[in-house]
Amino acid sequence: MEPAATIAAVVAVLNASQLIIHLSLRQMQISQARRLRHRGEGLKSESSTDLSESTGPSAEDITVAMGHVDAVERRFWARETSTEWWDRIVLQVWDESQWLRNFRMQKGTFLELCELLSPALKRNDTWMRAALTVQKRVAIALWKLATPDSYRSVANRFGVGKSTVGVVVMQVAKAIVDVLLSKVVTLGNVEAIIDGFAAMGFPNCGGAIDGTHIPILALDHQASQYINRKGYFSMVLQALVDHRGRFTNIYVGWPGKVHDARIFRNSGLFRRLQQSIYFPDHKIPVGDVEILIVILGDPAYPLMPWLMKPYTGALDSEKEL
Repeated sequence: MEPAATIAAVVAVLNASQLIIHLSLRQMQISQARRLRHRGEGLKSESSTDLSESTGPSAEDITVAMGHVDAVERRFWARETSTEWWDRIVLQVWDESQWLRNFRMQKGTFLELCELLSPALKRNDTWMRAALTVQKRVAIALWKLATPDSYRSVANRFGVGKSTVGVVVMQVAKAIVDVLLSKVVTLGNVEAIIDGFAAMGFPNCGGAIDGTHIPILALDHQASQYINRKGYFSMVLQALVDHRGRFTNIYVGWPGKVHDARIFRNSGLFRRLQQSIYFPDHKIPVGDVEILIVILGDPAYPLMPWLMKPYTGALDSEKEL
């Protein structure tokens, strides 16, 4: 190595060493100041170092001086996104038909839902960013549930990250279950339900039951159990509805391959109907027989004293009537 190159290399090492030593001394001073603070002793102005305004090099300065990194301006880690579509178009311009078509509810219902879920969904701002509003959280979840859009598409619409959409959907779903499920999905006024079904032609009826398949992605294990008779992966939602089609009881989570009758026999609704504790004791005479309040099901369900299903098989005109 040339003498000049050797001298330059030695000088560089010495400079870096001096910086490291300076930093080590500074760290020792900080540690000493902490120990003195803990002992209740004040630092004298002549011998102490003002740690808040120290002129010593930072760790970043040392790394740059040693040639490991280039000095660059620090940038905030979150990317800038646009919320114009939500703030200025949806909230201020959309009419009721657009709300109903895209969110499956009118704006007034949406605002009421936000108010009910606010205690469970409201978050505080942090020094890094402002928290999403309750309205925006609910809107993100409803849009994802009501449309076939991907998480990336929803994220771009609302000006948030893709992972944020996933978290928000789960938070809103949990809030709905915790706050609203027990208040909204209830039996309600049994007399009104019976009168409603009677007006449609069936006496002493407390509801109609059926199952619906909720599409899901294929699972890594036991995937075949989730393929339903229509050929796609699903979970089953069993629902009892009143005369207006409103849910009064739900039972969800069974694989799509399982038959409706098996799901029904394993539900809490079946047990309560079997024990005659779901509906009030309200019998009416039909001919010479007193019948309980019944629910209506399709041929997949079992015939029970409290569950009526259509006749199956070949019927002559008299039996059909």
